[in-house]
Formats: sequence, C-alpha cells, structure tokens
Amino acid sequence: MEYVIIGNSTAAVACVEGIRTADGEGRITIISDEKHHCYGRPTISYCLMGATSRENMKYRPDDFYEKNNVALMLGERAVKIDGESKTVLLKSGKKVPYDKLLVATGSRPFVPPMDGLESVKNAYSFMTYDDMDALDKAISPKKKVLVIGAGLIGLKCVEGILKRVGSVTVVDLADRILPSILDAEGASIIQKQLEAEGVRFILNDCVSRFEGKMAVLKNSGLQIAFDILVIAVGVRPNTELVKEAGGEVNRGIVVDTGMHTSLKDIYSAGDCAEGFDSSTGTKRILALLPNAYFQGKVAGINMAGGNAEQTNAIPMNAIGFFGSHILTAGVYEGQCISHIEGDKYKKLFVKDGKFCGFILINDFLCAGIYTQLVRDKIDLGTVDFDILKNAPQLIAYPLAARKTKLAKKV
Repeated sequence: MEYVIIGNSTAAVACVEGIRTADGEGRITIISDEKHHCYGRPTISYCLMGATSRENMKYRPDDFYEKNNVALMLGERAVKIDGESKTVLLKSGKKVPYDKLLVATGSRPFVPPMDGLESVKNAYSFMTYDDMDALDKAISPKKKVLVIGAGLIGLKCVEGILKRVGSVTVVDLADRILPSILDAEGASIIQKQLEAEGVRFILNDCVSRFEGKMAVLKNSGLQIAFDILVIAVGVRPNTELVKEAGGEVNRGIVVDTGMHTSLKDIYSAGDCAEGFDSSTGTKRILALLPNAYFQGKVAGINMAGGNAEQTNAIPMNAIGFFGSHILTAGVYEGQCISHIEGDKYKKLFVKDGKFCGFILINDFLCAGIYTQLVRDKIDLGTVDFDILKNAPQLIAYPLAARKTKLAKKV
C-alpha cells in the first residue's frame, strides 16, 4: 500500500501514527514545501522570546520518520492531484503515486490590499519556522514594530518579540483584541495586561496606505512610524489542490466524520479541512492543533482500512500572554453565568438545558470538566450544576457517572 501525505505538520504526524496502528508495512511518503523536521507551530513565538529552543520545537523525535518507515520529500511543492492516475504532481516535475492520499496543506496568511505595501522592505508574516527565522534576524533592541492584527497570531508574535525590540504598536479594525475568542469584557482584561507590558493598541482602525516607513491609518488619520511590519490579519485555507481535482470545497475542503473528501481515496485533515463541529451541528474549519491531530489520526486509521470517526470536535482555545492564561470552548449563546474578580474571569453559557460554552481567564480550576460538559452535551438536569458553576468537581455527577469518568481519567 502506498500512502501519501501532503503536509508535514500536526495532522500529517497524526496520520502517520494512525496508519501505523493498522498497517506496519505500507510505504508512507510525506511531501512538504517546508524543509524542516515536523515542529509545533505554536512554539515559534516561544522560540523567538527565548522560552524554548529550536531543538525543543520538534513535534516528534529525530527518528520519528525512520521508525515509522516514512519517506520524506521536503522542499517539494505539490501542484496537482490526478485522481484518475492516482498521482501527485510536484513543481519539480516528479510524480508520486498513491493508493490513499491525505491533503493536510494547512493555511496561508491573508494579506489585505493596502496601498504602498509593495514598497515596504521589512514586511513579514508569522506562521512558519521560516517566518520566525526571518523575523529573528530582522529585530533588534531599537527597532519599532507595527503589527497589523490583534488576533491570536498577531498577539503571539507580539509576545515573542516585545522584549527584543524598542516598541510594538498593534492596529486592528475590530473594537477589541482577540475578537474570535473573547467578548468585550474579557478582551479588556487581556488588553490592559498587555498594555502594562508596553504594547500600544489602536483599535477600530486600519492602514489605508504606506509611505516608506510610515503607515497612515484610515479612520483616525494617525501616522505610525515603524522599522518592521508584521501582517497577521488572518489566514486562508489551502484548498486549491482538491478544488482543482474536482473535490467539494466550501471555505475549506469538505470532509465527513471519517475525514473522507468527496474524491475517492482522498482524505483531508487540519486547518484546510471543513469538518463537523458538534457544538453548532454544522461543518466548519476548526483551526486548532488538537483538532488537527484528532482529524489526522482518524484519517490515518481509515486510510489503513480501519473505521474511525471524529464526532465531538468543538472550538477550543488555550493560550497565554505574559503570565495571563485564557481557555475558551464551545459557543457563547443562551444564558450567561458570570463571575469576575480582579483578573480572574469566568463566563459560562447554558442553552436548552445544556452547557454550551465558556470563557475562562486566569481561572482554570478543573476546567477539563467544563470542556467535557460542552463536548458531551450533558443534560444539566442530571448533574448538580450549582456545584459545577462555582467549583467544577466530579462530586457534581451521580455516582455511576463519577466511576465512569474516573475510569476514563478525566
């Protein structure tokens, strides 16, 4: 059996491990346009700030590929999938045959149109190892940095470079930072903590044009001088290979709960895949590392002839900045139960008798129980929610349920 994986990040690693649970002999080939050993993308900010090393960024040990009989084709870009001949065409002209194929191509930075951007010499993205390397070489203690985007990627970049540059200014069109995961109150807490570290925020505004090392903002007319520009507005999934091969694509590559695409013997996983979100009952992209791993593992098992599904995926984020910690999951709908005390912030959301989501800032006590409540759609009539909403603990469950959960090591 010839297994081919396009991509070399979390979903790809999980796919290899999934395949090897059922097939120890088949040949696995990984094709990646990056030239690096698999690494954890969230670690690039920690490496920049000196909190981890390049060696420790590796997502699996050096011998991972050899032990799993994986042939690596690094620095090679896949440009076409031919479903009839079951081959992947590379930019170099090589053709790679497959019996089963995983498309785990991830996403790429979205760069909005801004006049004069092409004239900015020191402009960077912040998604890959090479982005990290380039920025590492560019920054220095006196440099002024402008970051466009106050979302997850932009603020992790800020954390990575803040202590190594002269100043950092963040501009975002949204009315708050981290708008995809935090409400206004929660965002305000994190913003104040980042401002205390020296970050300057300009919200409700965007860059209309660049004039040399000067950015002119559209709404306020402010002019911001900078030496280095980082664009972290958002990402776009890499769906072209499947779309051009005739596969079903919406915002992402459409997959079922087994990670099958609409094309025979072709699977997809990770940030490029549009799978089932159990919190909303709809299909959408959940660009999260744990989700990429689960999807990749399911795909690998099924590629090797198994029968696996992912039916309980939910949006979930765990992230921190300078000692502050954020954990969110599910959707923010229905009744809101809040508890705010200083920099500790908790909001729980209940809809139709079920716990559907939460926002926690610096308050992670037994948060895994909250996550499980959202993931499993537990009827709150079967638990003592008064206990759970104050201090989550297993005593809130009936005895039989406690025994089951302890057996699962929740």
